[in-house]
Amino acid sequence: MSDLIDDDGGAAEGGNVPAFSVSELSGAIKRVVEAEFGFVRVRGEIGRVSRPRSGHVYLDLKDDRAVLAAVIWKGVAQGLRPQPEEGMEVVATGRLTTFAGQSRYQLVIEHLAPAGVGALMAMLEKRRQALAAEGLFAAERKRPLPFLPEVIGVVTSPSGAVIRDILHRLADRFPRTVLIWPVAVQGERSAGEVAAAIRGFDAIPPDGPVPRPDLLIVARGGGSIEDLWGFNEEIVVRAAAESAIPLISAVGHETDTTLIDHAADQRAPTPTAAAEMAVPVRAELLATLAALEERRRRALSRQLEVSGRRLRDLARVLPRPDMLLAERVQILDGLALRLPRALAAHAQAQRARLGSGAGGRFGPALLRALLRERQRRVADLAVVLPRALSRRLAEAREGTRRAAQRLRPERVLRGLELDQRRLAEADRRLNRSAQASLGAARRQLASQRRLLDGLSYRGTLARGFAVVREPGAAVVSSQAEAATRTALEIEFSDGRLTVAVTGDAPKPPAPQAAPKRRRRKSDEDQGSLF
Repeated sequence: MSDLIDDDGGAAEGGNVPAFSVSELSGAIKRVVEAEFGFVRVRGEIGRVSRPRSGHVYLDLKDDRAVLAAVIWKGVAQGLRPQPEEGMEVVATGRLTTFAGQSRYQLVIEHLAPAGVGALMAMLEKRRQALAAEGLFAAERKRPLPFLPEVIGVVTSPSGAVIRDILHRLADRFPRTVLIWPVAVQGERSAGEVAAAIRGFDAIPPDGPVPRPDLLIVARGGGSIEDLWGFNEEIVVRAAAESAIPLISAVGHETDTTLIDHAADQRAPTPTAAAEMAVPVRAELLATLAALEERRRRALSRQLEVSGRRLRDLARVLPRPDMLLAERVQILDGLALRLPRALAAHAQAQRARLGSGAGGRFGPALLRALLRERQRRVADLAVVLPRALSRRLAEAREGTRRAAQRLRPERVLRGLELDQRRLAEADRRLNRSAQASLGAARRQLASQRRLLDGLSYRGTLARGFAVVREPGAAVVSSQAEAATRTALEIEFSDGRLTVAVTGDAPKPPAPQAAPKRRRRKSDEDQGSLF
């Protein structure tokens, strides 16, 4: 590159100096920069941060006098913990290169770490203030813990000492059903898995096959701020704040504080303390119950004693029952003495009233008056009765006339014609059904007859065979048996023939020399079955 400039520092004007293209010059600069600064570590404050849809992260590293452009490729950016934020002081490690499209140099970051604990704490405080401004840490959002949860969900690592401490403490205090959601409590996957576990427990239906927890515990042992950083991520804090199930945060030791502690409904200094917060001591509850039962018995005994004493005091003040009834008994006795005299006087007064003329009302005159009244009512009914009978007769005649109109011959004939058509249709249907049944029966009979003919021995007789019997006896089935008989009866297809048996039975010829037809004749002479 020195050939491009003369000794006086001006541009060369000679004709032998080569002219570079813009791309060639940019490439030469790129090679020089990458060769001289192949690996660098830069400390500075993060300024502008840009995250386009490509997944790459573009940012500025600055101090009080300069700004350095930097880029983090997508694969590296996904694994960074914590993620870069504006105002965070970091130490970036990477290689320096140039970007020809904008004629500038930039740092390609391969590793990014906070510049000490102070930078992490500053970023943590900034995030805490931002989330607090949204109300995620407000006291009115926090809910009381259930007194005795049936099911407890624990979000932690299944292989650490934390889960063993929690289970051991729960078993000592009050055994409960525990559901464990295994997660990574440190590293790149920690924040996503913890947030997914909280939301997963919250999504379990109350009446599903898996019991829904009544209380959640997010637990982890102690560690450095970098180890616990996953519980400071915004995704975890929001999941804890949005959980519908009361949540206890038990991350780290008593001196460790993470953002999930502010969003949880209760913070426990240790995982063991979280188990103690979750359930009471069963033995203490039993002792308290026994003490309350004893107090109830003593209070009831005291109440009965006080009530009995008061009842006895009142009984001494009240008068005796015989004293209360004595006056009423005396009045009753006086009335009992006066009652016979009063009854006698009343009877005498009634007799005098009847004898003085009041009794005349019950004499013959009263009976005659009643008889005349009844006769008058009968006469009135006799006058009304003909009109009622006439009206009833007229109504009956009108009903008869209407019934006669309804029973006209035309209507009867129409009903009769309809019944005849129905009867004819039923007759046709019956005939068709009978013909079908008769045809089926005939076909079945013919089939049975063919089967009978096939199975009957008479069909065999029709093909040229015969049945040999002793007259009036059983069938003769062998030549030896036939030779002992004097007469045989042979049944052919068209009748029976009786023959006499004479002479000795000839010896049958050898099977290989005798023709088939001659053997049949020999058998025929001996009366065998054909």
